[in-house]
Amino acid sequence: MWPPSSEPDPDPESPRDPRASAAAPVLRALLPARAFLCSTKGRLLLAESGLSFITFICYVVSSASAFLTVPLLEFLLALYFLFADAMQLNDKWQGLCWPMMDFLRCVTAALIYFVISITAVAKYSDGSYKAAGVFGFFATIVFAVDFYLIFNDVAKFLKQGDSADDTTAHRTEEDNSNSDSDSD
Repeated sequence: MWPPSSEPDPDPESPRDPRASAAAPVLRALLPARAFLCSTKGRLLLAESGLSFITFICYVVSSASAFLTVPLLEFLLALYFLFADAMQLNDKWQGLCWPMMDFLRCVTAALIYFVISITAVAKYSDGSYKAAGVFGFFATIVFAVDFYLIFNDVAKFLKQGDSADDTTAHRTEEDNSNSDSDSD
């Protein structure tokens, strides 16, 4: 490192340690793709997990950690859904209704975060409770935006399915009515 050597810098892409080259593909396989992390869903899941972790830390530091479980569970669930969406497990496991599970996770998280944030800000005078309450309100907003977007996607999907069913039903009614009039 210091003093600078006269030799040229080695290629940063080529690992010096052969063990590092074997570990790099394994670690990269566990990380979400950059395209997913830049998408709206990826950013929302990152924000949910980050705010849940910060709220968890604030409750850990507080004098009475009565609300410690909720941010921890929401942090773990947000990480699970982050990696499940990034690894496209929703495409691999078709038996689970992923949008409904994600929607229910976001709705319950928004409601519970809202309640415990109000309680933390109103009832306790500790600074860490106040900070946890503020971060909990931010988490409530992020979870609410996420369940709003999920609801719009599901509603759009269901509306497309209903319109296809309506046109098919309308065509069969026309076919049946034409066949009845021809037989008269």
